[in-house]
Order: sequence, then C-alpha cells, then structure tokens
Amino acid sequence: MWQGMSWRLRGYLITGLGVLLLSPDALFVKDTEVDVATFMFWRALLLGTVLSLVAVARYGRDLPAAVRACGPAALWCPLAFAAGAWTFVIANRLTAAGNVLVIQNLAPLIAGLIGLLIYGQRLRRQTWVIILLCVAGASLMAAGEMGKGNPLGLIVALGLPLALAINTSVASAQKGVDTTVILPLGCVVILLPALLLGGATLPPTADLQRLALLSLVFLPGAYFCIQTGPRYLAGAEVSLMMLLETLVGTLLVWWWIGEAPTPLAFVGGALIIASLLGGGLLDLIRQRRKAAAGAPVPQTVLVDDGRVEKGGTEASKRRR
Repeated sequence: MWQGMSWRLRGYLITGLGVLLLSPDALFVKDTEVDVATFMFWRALLLGTVLSLVAVARYGRDLPAAVRACGPAALWCPLAFAAGAWTFVIANRLTAAGNVLVIQNLAPLIAGLIGLLIYGQRLRRQTWVIILLCVAGASLMAAGEMGKGNPLGLIVALGLPLALAINTSVASAQKGVDTTVILPLGCVVILLPALLLGGATLPPTADLQRLALLSLVFLPGAYFCIQTGPRYLAGAEVSLMMLLETLVGTLLVWWWIGEAPTPLAFVGGALIIASLLGGGLLDLIRQRRKAAAGAPVPQTVLVDDGRVEKGGTEASKRRR
C-alpha cells in the first residue's frame, strides 16, 4: 500500500503525523512553571539524547558521512531549528497563544517565497490557493485571543515563521537527503544558550515529569516526521501542514484547560480541514486520471533508474 502511494501523499501523511505529535507542545509550555532557560535546557537535553540514539542506531559508523551528505542543511537547519524552538517558547510565555499562532501562520508564505526566489521551486497554483485558505482559517481560529499578553511577545514571535520556513526550505532543497540526522545538532544549539542562562537546574517533580513526557515521547517522533517531510514535499507544503497544529492545539487546550474556542475558531478549523482535504482529493483524482491515460508511476520510473532511495530526481521533477 505504501509503495503504491504518490510521493506527495507520502509526504503529507508523514508530516501530518508529526504535526499531530507536536500539537501538545504549546499546552506543555503553558502548563509548566519553570523559567524559560530551565525549560529549554531539559527539553534540548532529553530530546537530543533520544534523537542521537536514533541516529546512531540507524547509521552507526556511517553517521558522520550522513551528516556531511546534508550539505548546507547541516549548518542552516540546526540554527533554524534552535531559533524556532526558542522563539516559540519565549513568545508563548510572553503573550497569548493566539498571537503566536497568527504570526506562525506566515511560515508557508515565507517558505514559498524562499523556495521560489532562492531554489527556483515553483508551487502549483492549487498549492498557493490552499496556503492562503489555511492561513485565513488559522487566523480566524486565533483572532479571539489577539491583543492579549505582552506586546514584546509579538516581536519575538516574528522569528518563528522565518525559522520554520528556512528549516523546511533548506531541507527540501537537498533533494531527498535524510536531514533527520542533523536534528541532534539543533538540540546542541538550543542547549548552549540555556546553559549560559543558568538553565541547568533541577525543576520541580511535576514539571520534570511534563518535560520528560514532552521531550521523550511526543517531540522525538514529531520532529523526526516533520524533518522527513521535505524529502517528499516542497518546504512551503511542509509549512502548510504545520497549520494543523493551530487546529489540534486549540482543541487540546479546550479539552485540558477548559478554554472554549470562539465561534470563529470553529469556522477557521473547518476551513483548514476543508482546504487540506480538498487539495488531497484533487491530487488523488489527478493521479488516477494520469494513470488511466497510461502515464508511468513516478516510483516505478525511479526504481528502474536506481534512484528511488535518494528521491532527488523525482522531487526535482515534481517541483518544476
């Protein structure tokens, strides 16, 4: 079944799973009482340990070569990953989650522009329309919280969509290379400032349990899937799937803390779901029409050519 799926559908499923695992992140940030430096220290230490073990288990002695194969992503992705983590946590501590989510929703647009202007990745008109609809839906969901909290949080939050867009765009431009191996480097970049700010202190038991649950269970799977997404999708499409976090995160806060979404939130959530499902349905119909017309399956062409593992040729063709 997996082998019969289109490249784009694989990317959507992998990234979507990652976003679902990432969705409790804002809830955990709000639900802990430790300072930001301590939160980031334990988050990076625990998450980095798990991701490092996974990378070593997968590549063994070939791990240094796998990191070198990432090219420029080995520098830019860890920096962007760390910047996104710091800005997300700080912004959520300073201002309302709605403010952060509205600004985060700019990531697909920024990623689309980066891909177009720097890497020459052309998105289909359908993708641009879906991005705009989902941004509108996510903005409606967060509109009820706009204006709450410290205005400084808005300034900090501006770095979040830029960091997300750089990470997904640079990873996508590596043409199918596995960039999950450089995630531990991102954790090191997170860890160093936390150490300098005195974050290496033991938090209360309740907060440590929350941090362990988040960093050992949810985040490793989330970031592994999200970082794998650019092997199959353009950076803007990965950032587009990240908007699901707005919907799922809002529902989780409603369930756990009891903050009921506004009527606009339900309208926005419906718009996001309808846009993503509609886009996926159109892709499925298009693929079946091509198959009925006798067009070769991209995966078959890649297998015959011996390039299926790299995925670069298919990815580059798909984005032209």
